[in-house]
Amino acid sequence: MSQNRPKSHQVASRKAVAEKIDDVLAGIRVPNLPYPAGKLSPETASDWKSLLFSCWTEQRDERVTHVIRSVHLDWSVRQINAAYVADRIMDVFLKTSGLHTEIARRIARLRFYLAWRMNIDGHQAFSNILLEWLDSLQEWRGWSDSGGRSSKALLDQLDTLVVAVSAGFNSGSTSAVDTFCAQWQEDTAKRDAHTGKLRQRLQETEQGAARQRRAEHTSRALIGRALQGRKLPQPVLDFIFDHWQGLLKQTVWDSGVNGEACRHGSKLLEWLVWVGDPSLSDKDRDRLYHVGEQIGDRLVDVWSRVFDRPLTPNALAGIGTVMMSRLRGETPELTNALPESRNFTWNPSWLSFESIENNQFQPFEGMWFVEGEGASEQRRFFCVLLEDTAEILWTNGTGVKLGLQPWDAFCEAKERGSIRPLPAATPFGDVLEETVLLLAAAYDKQRVQREAAAAAAKARAEALRKEKEAAELARKEQEAKRLQTQERQRQEAEDQRLADEQAEQERLHREKTLIAQKQVDEISLGGWIVVKAEEPETEDARLKLAVRTNASRKLIFVDRLGLNRREFLEDELVLGIVEERIRILGGAAEFDDTLSRVVGRIRVGRN
Repeated sequence: MSQNRPKSHQVASRKAVAEKIDDVLAGIRVPNLPYPAGKLSPETASDWKSLLFSCWTEQRDERVTHVIRSVHLDWSVRQINAAYVADRIMDVFLKTSGLHTEIARRIARLRFYLAWRMNIDGHQAFSNILLEWLDSLQEWRGWSDSGGRSSKALLDQLDTLVVAVSAGFNSGSTSAVDTFCAQWQEDTAKRDAHTGKLRQRLQETEQGAARQRRAEHTSRALIGRALQGRKLPQPVLDFIFDHWQGLLKQTVWDSGVNGEACRHGSKLLEWLVWVGDPSLSDKDRDRLYHVGEQIGDRLVDVWSRVFDRPLTPNALAGIGTVMMSRLRGETPELTNALPESRNFTWNPSWLSFESIENNQFQPFEGMWFVEGEGASEQRRFFCVLLEDTAEILWTNGTGVKLGLQPWDAFCEAKERGSIRPLPAATPFGDVLEETVLLLAAAYDKQRVQREAAAAAAKARAEALRKEKEAAELARKEQEAKRLQTQERQRQEAEDQRLADEQAEQERLHREKTLIAQKQVDEISLGGWIVVKAEEPETEDARLKLAVRTNASRKLIFVDRLGLNRREFLEDELVLGIVEERIRILGGAAEFDDTLSRVVGRIRVGRN
């Protein structure tokens, strides 16, 4: 069965494909799985080792995703994707591995172990030794749950797998499983060598047995055909069954039905029947004499050609007695040639037996076939067609004979569908490769969709940003226009206010000028004015009008001592009054000033 083992380059290729698992674990999103709402840190995610370990210990057949959905814990994205990938791979393996249901179910339970390891190691969970072992399981695609020793041996080996994986869960490493796989491969190599010898030995044995059966059945058919419906003397029957049947069997073994010895032996059998049956030989007495004279010598001659030992005289004694009786014209006592008491079975089809053409059976040699359905199905290996009997040698693939089946019966059963070729097997590595490639393609598609969605979101954000910027720019422009309008309105109001103030000032100035002009016009000689000091340290100057010339419109003022003369033009004096640099003192003002001076002198004198 080692012919099903994958080549090393296939394993390397599958290993390369397995590396894509890391991208799938990190990025794929599967609908209806309990992904966390946000990104969970490794410390926040729940530890599922004990949960998966209990499922493996109980040898449960449910999916990992179903298990993690059944408990309300926080699982990371990587854990959920590891569970999904393990389920997906093992679900495909169950359908396409070609292994018996019992084996496939047991191997598929590794989903719990693989989910745990993928979450930790990623694609390295599928180590080379694990992949090689899983691929080598194809050697057992012909296994049937027959209850035999070889059947139980495999189940016992799979029981040790349960122990090895449990040890892996306990230790937190893969060493126990790797050791199990290595030991399995060593046992397989030893078994293959032993199986090859068993198969060769079985074929040689069965081919010899088939040749012997053909000789036996053909000799019986020759005798049955010759004796059917005849009554012969007992000595003739004894010779035929005791001696001549053996000769016919040997001639068929040596050279087949068409061999010269077989033809001679078959012809002599017919002569014995013809001589012994009066209903045949009494009609031709001359020929009876002729045959009677020669038949003894002919029997001895053919016997000597076939066997190294001579035909004993006692063997021919009965034939001689019958011949003498027949030649004397006597009718010997006759008996049924094929009585039921002899239990002689024969099949005339062996006389027309034709070998099966090579192109008819060779395509089936080395193939597996299956009978039955489900757990009750039985698988059998088309080891070889025994051409001498047109029988199929069925084995369990390891050199143990399951039985023989005529070629015609096989063709009829195949036509009815009661026996059918075992569907093409899919090694685990092919399952892994196909599944991972599909998941990687789904991940790439999702990644492209996410990138497109991100690009679209970025474009929408950019468009929204530009829209906001445009709106902000429009708002700012509108605000600027509003501020400009407000500023313009304020400026216009300010200009209006200033204009109004200017107009008011001009009005007041005109009024002051008119009042000042009137004051100037009304000031008389001796009238007083006060001129503000130009520097803060000096006192205001009080001046009295001393001279007024109407022609030049000039006014001359002096202080109270008649000194410090100052001249003002009338317009200059009016402007000084308007600007409040000059104040014209009236009579009351003069009295107030004089009173202030007198009071001041009195206070000074008291001190």
